[in-house]
Amino acid sequence: MSVADSTQPVPERGLSIAEAARRTGLTVYTLRYYERSGMLPKPPRRTSGGSRRYHAAELHWIQVCTRLRGVGMPIELIRRYIDMVRSGPGNERERLELFESHRARIVDELATLGEQLQLMDHKIDVYRQRVADGDGEPWPIRPDPEPVSTAGDL
Repeated sequence: MSVADSTQPVPERGLSIAEAARRTGLTVYTLRYYERSGMLPKPPRRTSGGSRRYHAAELHWIQVCTRLRGVGMPIELIRRYIDMVRSGPGNERERLELFESHRARIVDELATLGEQLQLMDHKIDVYRQRVADGDGEPWPIRPDPEPVSTAGDL
C-alpha cells in the first residue's frame, strides 16, 4: 500500500490516528504497531489529552515503511534501517549494504518466480492445445495399487 492522500497537505495541528489511517490506507492497529515496534524514527507527538497527532514527517516514514514491507523487507531490517537513520550521518555505507543485500534477495525471488511462471505458461499451453484439439486427460488416471499385506509378517 502507499499513502493514498500524500498530495494533500497535513494540517498544522496534525492528523488523528484515524485520519492518518485513512490517509495511509493502514489500520489504526498497524499504525500503533509501527510506533511500538520502533519503525518510526520518532513517535507521533501527543496532545495534552494523550491523543497521537501525525504530521508530514510521520506520514513520510509510514510510507517508507509500507513500501519497504511491500518489497518484502522483513520488519527487523526496517528497524535496523530506522536505527541507522536515527543515528544520523556516517553510516551510509551500512545503509547501502542493507539495501543491496535486500535487493539481491528480491532478484533471487524474481528468478524463482520466473521459473514458476514458465511452468505455468507451459501447463497453460498444453491445456489450450488440448482444448483446441478436443483431447481429454493427457495421462490415464490409474487406481491406487493394491495395498501390500503385512499380516503374514507378524
